[in-house]
Amino acid sequence: MYRYNPFGICSKCKKQIMWIKTKAGKNMPCDTGFVYYKEEAGGKDRIVLPNGKVVVGTIRNNPEHADGFGYISHFATCEYEKMFRKKRKMA
Repeated sequence: MYRYNPFGICSKCKKQIMWIKTKAGKNMPCDTGFVYYKEEAGGKDRIVLPNGKVVVGTIRNNPEHADGFGYISHFATCEYEKMFRKKRKMA
């Protein structure tokens, strides 16, 4: 019997990550600690929900003032984030 393990290690910084399947069907590496958020149009943060939806909002410290919880993409926090970006072809 095969069991899915959502945890892994970042190949660049070696920190533990968690894989969440997005609504588009892609696997998104996220930091393992969850954050509370308030959904706000024009918010500066992108939060990946456990169901794979990505929402725009602001991270909150207090759950009473939050809409829910989610995770931050590891691409946003990895110290080697520039190594993940693909080079664009010049037209």
